Amino acid sequence: MSTTSFNSELVAWQTITGIEHLHYSILDIDTTHNIIDVLFKFAAQQSIVLHRHQVLNKTWVLQGEHRIYHPDGSLKEVRALGSYTSSEPSETPHREGGGAEDTIVFFSIRGCDGVLYEILDDHLNCIATLSLEDFQNLYLKQLQ
Repeated sequence: MSTTSFNSELVAWQTITGIEHLHYSILDIDTTHNIIDVLFKFAAQQSIVLHRHQVLNKTWVLQGEHRIYHPDGSLKEVRALGSYTSSEPSETPHREGGGAEDTIVFFSIRGCDGVLYEILDDHLNCIATLSLEDFQNLYLKQLQ
């Protein structure tokens, strides 16, 4: 029996201006049920911008080790390859990143047509948001 593994080189990765160490590929947007399915790739040994999840996020680690950090940058949690997590919305901000290698995580973002993520500065002030409409615009750009 042959074995195969996830090949991230086949994914058309995109970036979001202002968010370093993160690439994405939107797989589907279901506006009837307010569900966005997206792959996020976190750079190895890096973390992304401080943020809060405003809606339910279900994740599955497809490659590497998904790391969650406290706002001060200290490690909070490590999600190993194959880990599946369901995370309710939370006012507690965090950063996310990759372990020893680039990390790819499938996110299913669910249940809201408003703000999905709040982007924060180091003083916990909201400096930007990402909404369903923002993801729809990113998806249209990705398809071009």
